[in-house]
Amino acid sequence: MHIYLVVAAALSLGLLGVLGIVTITTGWVVPFGRARVLRPTLWGYGSLVSAVGGAVFVFLGPLAETYGPLPWAGWFVMMAGLGLQMLAQRPGRGATNATKTAS
Repeated sequence: MHIYLVVAAALSLGLLGVLGIVTITTGWVVPFGRARVLRPTLWGYGSLVSAVGGAVFVFLGPLAETYGPLPWAGWFVMMAGLGLQMLAQRPGRGATNATKTAS
C-alpha cells in the first residue's frame, strides 16, 4: 500500500509542478481556474512553489516516517505557494468599498 501512496503523491505533485512551469512560460491556465486568475505568471510561481513544498513535506515527512523540522518547513513553503496562488486571483465581489446607499 505504501508504494501506491508514493506513486500517487509523485504524480499529483509532478503534475502541479509541470502546470506551474507551463503557466510561467506560456501564460496558459487550466480551464477550471481560468476565469478567476488575473495574473497567470504569479499563479504559476505559486503552483511551482506549492509543488516543491508539498514534495518536501510528503516525501521527507509522513511517507518517510520521519518527523523532524524539515517536513514542517516544506509544509510552510507549500502554504506560501498557496498564498501566492490566492494573490493571483481576482478579488471577490465584497472587496470594494462602495456602498449601495446614496449617503
